Amino acid sequence: MTTVTDRFLRYVVVDTQSDANSATHPSTAKQKNLGRILVEELLAIGLSDAHLDEYGYVYATIPSNVERPVPVICFCSHMDTATDFTGTNVKPQIVRNYAGGDIRLVGDPQRIIRFDEHPALKDQIGNDIITSDGTTLLGADDKAGLAEIVAAAQYLVANPQVRHGTIKLLFTPDEEIGRGVDKVDLQKLGAQFAYTVDGETAGHIEDETFSADGVEVHIQGVAIHPGFALGRMENAIKIAGAIIDRLPKSIAPETTAGRDGFIHPTGISAAMEKASLGFIIRDFNEAGLAEKEAMLEGIVKDVMATYPGSSYTFTVKHQYRNMKTILDGHPQIVDYAVEAIHRAGMEPVRGSIRGGTDGSRLSFMGLPCANLFAGGHAFHSPLEWVSRQDMEKAVKTLVELAKIWAERA
Repeated sequence: MTTVTDRFLRYVVVDTQSDANSATHPSTAKQKNLGRILVEELLAIGLSDAHLDEYGYVYATIPSNVERPVPVICFCSHMDTATDFTGTNVKPQIVRNYAGGDIRLVGDPQRIIRFDEHPALKDQIGNDIITSDGTTLLGADDKAGLAEIVAAAQYLVANPQVRHGTIKLLFTPDEEIGRGVDKVDLQKLGAQFAYTVDGETAGHIEDETFSADGVEVHIQGVAIHPGFALGRMENAIKIAGAIIDRLPKSIAPETTAGRDGFIHPTGISAAMEKASLGFIIRDFNEAGLAEKEAMLEGIVKDVMATYPGSSYTFTVKHQYRNMKTILDGHPQIVDYAVEAIHRAGMEPVRGSIRGGTDGSRLSFMGLPCANLFAGGHAFHSPLEWVSRQDMEKAVKTLVELAKIWAERA
């Protein structure tokens, strides 16, 4: 049971959903259950320093087998799954030798991976496709990445004729809630450059992410008994609703694509007396981010002007920044990955992520980090899927990448 698919099927049945409302590190103790499994497997393949720390991070080292100095690189994936849909009691299903057409999920026949809605399926004819049964996430985001890194490590250890430098492995908790590198020990890790294996379509490499902020708006209204409210009540629920109603429909996730950013409300809690609204702001550059934040605050001010007895606070919280700013200073990171993808038999595709990865923050923490494909699709939904063949291509890419860093040293 040592293929990348075998590993993947073992990992996805472990519930590792993170929890944004938790103040602990990791946010859920169950993430450590998978961490312990990963450590056992890494030790079994010969990585003697593999360990799980108190914060739920897994560290391990593949020692160099060349005499000359080679930059230390890191392969990184996250253990948690998204909070958008349940990850409890995952039952993976395999569609062998996929013949095309829709894939009906057996646990909930109303859920169908439709061929015309998932264009990547056209490249999967004849492949083995793994899905959930439709009642949960699959967890390919990012347990495919975990399985691929461990499988690549196994190959490198078992084939010492493949020359490579020191390679560090890092598996993180809480990526899905934006805390994936909050407690990482970069000094202990000791890497100079890194790759997250957390992307989508086979052959893709991303060196650019959104820049991201969060905004919290707190409203203090004027509460009074409705029988005596004439000219006095200022209902915080209605104030919050007015703010949401004035958001431009053209600057939303559901109406933007490519390099267009957005303003996205993520939560609201309200009573007559007070209300709180949460937003995320996304853009590929700092100027666009600041412009959208100013637009949102302008909307809030305009609404509040019609409620003179009420007040508000507007708080911007830095989340992450576009990693391209850092990666442009280290072009070999992407260049070597492009060559590795070529060697693994694919046509490389460079792109941007309409989101972020652990690599976004790692890059600004001093560890420049690009993002490689893991092969999964339809992340954060019960329609999530990945193919065996694409995971195998990812393993080959990682092996080739290790070789290239040694060859170019």
